Amino acid sequence: MPVNSRRNFLRGLGGAALSLPWLESVAAHTSAAAPLKMAHYYVPIGVVRRGFFPGEANDVIPKGNLGNVMKSLGKQDPDFRVGPLETLTPTMQPLEKFRNRINLITGMDRTFQQGTDVHAQCASCYLSSARPYTIEGTAWPLARTLDHIVADQIGGNTPFPTLEFSCNSHKDNKESIYFDNISWYGTGHLAPSIRDPRKMYRRLFSTSEIDRYRDITDLVLEDAKVLQRQLGKSDRHKFEEYFDSIRSIETQMDRLERMKGRLTSVGLEEPPEAYLPRGEYIRLMGDLMVVALQTGLTNVATFMVGPERWDTPFLYESLFDKPRSHHGMSHNQTKMIDDLLKVDRFHMEQFVYIMNKMDQIEQADGRSLLDNTLLTYGSGLGDGSTHQYNDLPIIVAGGGHRTKSGQHINMPEGTPLANLWLTQARLCGLKRDAFADSTGTIDSIIA
Repeated sequence: MPVNSRRNFLRGLGGAALSLPWLESVAAHTSAAAPLKMAHYYVPIGVVRRGFFPGEANDVIPKGNLGNVMKSLGKQDPDFRVGPLETLTPTMQPLEKFRNRINLITGMDRTFQQGTDVHAQCASCYLSSARPYTIEGTAWPLARTLDHIVADQIGGNTPFPTLEFSCNSHKDNKESIYFDNISWYGTGHLAPSIRDPRKMYRRLFSTSEIDRYRDITDLVLEDAKVLQRQLGKSDRHKFEEYFDSIRSIETQMDRLERMKGRLTSVGLEEPPEAYLPRGEYIRLMGDLMVVALQTGLTNVATFMVGPERWDTPFLYESLFDKPRSHHGMSHNQTKMIDDLLKVDRFHMEQFVYIMNKMDQIEQADGRSLLDNTLLTYGSGLGDGSTHQYNDLPIIVAGGGHRTKSGQHINMPEGTPLANLWLTQARLCGLKRDAFADSTGTIDSIIA
């Protein structure tokens, strides 16, 4: 089989397929811009404002003494609009390497529609931002979400127009679907997220025979070796890195599944899932999302770090010895400020992990996958303790030559979050004058 016929997939015994990244040897090199992709990294339950927002902490917070130094909420400068992102707050400090390649956007609001739970609405309506009381037949201001609207423009030639990732390992179904999903085909029509790494792996790589064989890389390895001999030196290196990353995903999945099996046989106060290490779980799902974007299996992804309000705890393995409830801590912020700040920074570290992975992947136009992706960190609450819907924590990375970066953009009070979604939709090629309750675009982002 000629090299060009393997441009997209390698197939092995049993019909398993492994999607390939871009390789110069199997495609004519082009300097044309690669299609802009989109990914949303959603953090539940808001953030501790004093650790995230500039001007709301009195001092730099030293490690091990977080809460004691943070004496008051403080207020942001009401006259500040756009300027360089000069100093990163404690929660944002993991982003230092990328400080000149991100935009911190503050002042973005969502209007709460009375009559539904604050947590459920902040998650389910985050990417919809529909104008309150305008959607008939539902208590939620929930319409078709941004990811599916953008996918109509940039996802048509991909196997999966959108992919929905969730890092909620629990199966206790404590809350409704509105607490655990941010992607919707339309009002009342959920785009269900996949929580299980193995299920996502099978979906991406068509491994219908996975239970009969050790792993997918074994199934296609012989075919891959034939292709590898036909590649140039740089592509051989990319190819080896890619195969190593897939093998690493498989190894990590096996490890977590063995761990869960052992935990199931032990008498525990919490479900076995509560003891799975959060960092490993989130990074594994992040690796799967990056591979999907890298290989063109999708151009649009949503990534929910955890569910809203869900009181079933998680094991933040680098922070605490026992599983802890993020939601429970958020309602006792006075006593647990140190622990909450650690969780916020933990979530930011996982975001940076994904950024690093994407930045190391070269695409056809010579730019990195990160450059060619609008990657947004955000939450549907501005503060997990007060449940405020105003001044949401938003960071936009990527966008390459299409966007300006290294800025702190403080929008005027009352600016709808939908203004950012309209801006991103236009950057992805959509020609539309409005999105949900938008009042305009954020021109400071556009290059």
